[in-house]
Amino acid sequence: MISVTSPCPESTILALGLRDWPIWGCDISTFPWTYDQSETCLLLDGDVTVTPDGGEPVRFGAGDLVVFPKGMSCTWDVHQPVRKHYQFG
Repeated sequence: MISVTSPCPESTILALGLRDWPIWGCDISTFPWTYDQSETCLLLDGDVTVTPDGGEPVRFGAGDLVVFPKGMSCTWDVHQPVRKHYQFG
């Protein structure tokens, strides 16, 4: 379900133009989320565990490229404040 490339190679960052994507951040927290579209993100900072409803938890952090599938409902557990580049669709 959740795809993690750890660490994300610089060649992928350049090929996708990730550094031009918007940045989102949040503090330590726990919250539910549902993806209306797929999301690709590159974590700049942070440590997170995302648990899909009915699935196994996936932990990732700074330097990881993560892809969340459209339609997935999950719970985010942010262990360390997050900053990430992101793109939907």
